Amino acid sequence: MTRLYNNPDDFTHEMIDGFVAASSRWVRRVPGGVARATRGSEPSVAVVIGGGSGHYPAFGGLVGPGLAHGAAMGNLFASPSAQQVVGVAHAAHEGRGVLLTYGNYAGDVLHFGRAQELLREAGIDCRTVLVTDDVWSAPPERVEERRGIAGDLVVFKIAAAAAEEGGDLDTVEALARRANAQTRSFGVAFGGCTMPGSDEPLFDVPAGRMAVGLGIHGEPGIDEVEVPTAEGLAQMFVAKLLEEIPEGVQADGARVVPLLNGLGSVKYEELYVVYRSIARLLGEAGIVAVSPQVGEFCTSFDMPGASLTLLWLDDELERLWHAPCDTPAFRQGAMPPRATVVDDEDHTVDDDVPDASDASRRAASAVCRALEVAAARLSEAADELGRLDRVAGDGDHGIGMQRGSRAAAAAAHDARSRGAGAGTTLLRAGDAWSDGGGGTSGAIWGEMLRAFGASVGDERPLEAEALAVGMIAVRDAVMSFGKARPGDKTMIDAIVPFADTLTARLRDADPCPTAWLAAVDAADAGAASTAHMTARLGRAKTHGDKSLGTPDPGAISFAMVAASITPTIEEND
Repeated sequence: MTRLYNNPDDFTHEMIDGFVAASSRWVRRVPGGVARATRGSEPSVAVVIGGGSGHYPAFGGLVGPGLAHGAAMGNLFASPSAQQVVGVAHAAHEGRGVLLTYGNYAGDVLHFGRAQELLREAGIDCRTVLVTDDVWSAPPERVEERRGIAGDLVVFKIAAAAAEEGGDLDTVEALARRANAQTRSFGVAFGGCTMPGSDEPLFDVPAGRMAVGLGIHGEPGIDEVEVPTAEGLAQMFVAKLLEEIPEGVQADGARVVPLLNGLGSVKYEELYVVYRSIARLLGEAGIVAVSPQVGEFCTSFDMPGASLTLLWLDDELERLWHAPCDTPAFRQGAMPPRATVVDDEDHTVDDDVPDASDASRRAASAVCRALEVAAARLSEAADELGRLDRVAGDGDHGIGMQRGSRAAAAAAHDARSRGAGAGTTLLRAGDAWSDGGGGTSGAIWGEMLRAFGASVGDERPLEAEALAVGMIAVRDAVMSFGKARPGDKTMIDAIVPFADTLTARLRDADPCPTAWLAAVDAADAGAASTAHMTARLGRAKTHGDKSLGTPDPGAISFAMVAASITPTIEEND
């Protein structure tokens, strides 16, 4: 378990502070994470990586000459927000474009995708390469759905080496895609990891058993078998990865880089015993192991587990893999001297708010009360929401909703104190929820509040018609942003009936509180119905029918928020 912490809520920020203090030779603190502390003699494409914290050395430990230019560092097991990614990208950008590359997880895709849009709007050429190396998470015909695990390092390294050579953004992107296509990984775990402040792991594995095909965020494995010997695990790793050799590669005589990765509490000595057998098995298959790597490259806090990654080389990938790099956690070769970056940018935030009508300012006060009540209810329910999420996810939904709602409530009060109207108050709250909550739920709730705020504006009072139009805007924004539809077992299964019922009842001239209560009942029913659905989106999708019988935590939390703010609706009728 994680033993050393102060306040669990401050763990990530304090960890980053300590990491930067210990690693100032390589990194500097920037809004959203870290960026290189030095710069080469010529500008290059900036390779920006990132993800949730709890995976060291991914992601901050891989920033430095020859590897990443910056890392957006989210909360524990939660993707960084779009604002964080943008902050790091601006700090890392050297004028030749930005490549965003990260593991293929729903929250990361939403936040990094939004960041790419914002960077392009700012005039920065920005591309994305998702890492999809985990062979167990989807079959070959759906490779685009696979997760990114320890193969992250491979893609990051190849892309950054290409940038270091002076390649343009097209070249860097193409080589990153090739590296991803040539990389396969497979992981196992003997138990779950324990978050700071928690008394129990995110999931349990029975004594003598091993979870097979796990992710790196505490998701339970996709299968379960008896714990093998070190030889048996090596055989399992190699056999599984040799089932899927990249197209155009002949195994006999092929050259591969093997990365045997410890997930947090498997000792290096144990890994070497396993690698002894891996080396022999690869040799017997006619495969040449090049530059083997054994250690911790992408962890999951204290998870007892390991993964094997194979990068199938061609001449260009081999040259780029062996190119020198110098980071806090991964080094090879020698880098020439570099100039220290002088950070003279102004990182202060513009706190000015646009003008608003008196009616909209009164509505902003109601928004503040509603968000405050919602945050209190979500804090009460954090443990229960986390329990629901652990069934087929990583168990962080409750804490993510708690953090996001608290941040949104604080931002709303700050905006209101500056004279903001309802629209601006909601927009600021949405940004704060996205930033504070991280993950999929943070991204979606941020989008919901922003959509509602844009619909309401800063002039109109927040009356029945505006409420109905705003909820339809929320419904449409979530379906557009997250690509979910009713029946996918997501919060959409609660949002759609809520928005549709509210609109219909208000159209029939029901009093606003009556219409709201009817909509809450519809959301409750929609959330409950997800217990009988098979997940078709998000992390739970990987586990097939494992979540059957358990409602979707996102749908439950939406219905919970809607119910909690009913008194605020009644007060302002």
